[in-house]
Order: sequence, then C-alpha cells, then structure tokens
Amino acid sequence: MVEVQPEQTTQYKNTAQMFQNIPAESKSDDALPKGVVLDKDGKPCRTCSSLSSWRALTKQADKKNATNTSTTATPALAAAATPSPSELPSDCPPDVEQLGRSTWTLLHSMAATYPEKASTEHQSNMEGFLKFFSKLYPCWVCADDFQAWMAHPSGRNQPKLGSRKEFGWWMCEAHNEVNRKLGKKEFDCRFWEERWRSGWKDGRCD
Repeated sequence: MVEVQPEQTTQYKNTAQMFQNIPAESKSDDALPKGVVLDKDGKPCRTCSSLSSWRALTKQADKKNATNTSTTATPALAAAATPSPSELPSDCPPDVEQLGRSTWTLLHSMAATYPEKASTEHQSNMEGFLKFFSKLYPCWVCADDFQAWMAHPSGRNQPKLGSRKEFGWWMCEAHNEVNRKLGKKEFDCRFWEERWRSGWKDGRCD
C-alpha cells in the first residue's frame, strides 16, 4: 500500500462534505473544471471524472471556501498548493481511468476463461451478467454508452457468447469502441488471446 503523506490526507479527506459547502453557482457546468462529470443527482461524479479533473475541482473548492471565509492561509489552501502525485494513492477511491483499467482487466479475463464451447446455461448467465453490468457500472455515462452500443439497431453489437473465441473477439471489439471514442490506439484483436489468456509468445509473461 502506498503511504499517504499528511498534506495529501488533508487534501483527500472529507471531500464529499467539502462539496456541500460550495455555493450553488459553483456547481453549474460552466463553473466546473474541464473534464468533471456530474452525477445524475447533479453533484460531481468521482468515478466518472479523471484524477486531474477531480484535483482541479478540489482545488477550486478549497479556494472558494477560503474566499468565502476571508481566510488567506488555511490547511485547505496549503494542501491545494502542495504538488500532487501523478498517480492516485492505492487507498483512495478510483477515478474514471483507474476504474476503467480494472474493469477491462476483469472483463477480458472473464472472456479468456470462458468455455471453449459454451452451454446454453453458461451463455444465459453471461448474457445476464452483461445486462446488469451495463446498468450498474459506477460511471453512469460509461454505462449508458455501453448499453447504447450493445443495443445498436442492426444487432451487430449483441454479445457473441457461443464460444470463447467469439466472446473474446467481441470483448476486444467492445474495448476498441471505447478506445476510438477516447482517441486511443486500437488493439489488434487477432492477439486478444495472447494478451489475456496464454501470454505473449516471446515468453515475457512466463
């Protein structure tokens, strides 16, 4: 576990309480730092936003609170002025990027261990999992997007669950759809099994 320094602890604790004290005008889309996504309740969504966007928001809240209380030197401002680590400490809530990486690891691993030929029951179980997963994923905008992609009118994005090969390829295509939207490089799906099941042929995973 990564050790959190005292000044970082000050920055991260009581975040939810801090946002309750932000004036109403600061909660509008116009006042939010770029990249911050609001939850369905209108409050900032931590698991929908990147670490850099969330830290910009916390610093904004610190400065706003300091201004409202006419205080020029507060622990909150001191924390805001302290350089933040580039990576989120391991014992902090995940941002949208960390959540995404962990989720894709889970999903690809499920595809990699899927039966070579899946029974009707197994296909039904996986179909049910994907249905509920797409509704319960912690980032609601991501969940809505995944649901919309699977529900394409052509039916081309429906889960392919007949075999491990089909499901693994489908999962790779689903991941690449997200990569395209984020402007990231697409993965060559011909190598999905080496990446997620057998390991690379050069032996680096052995």
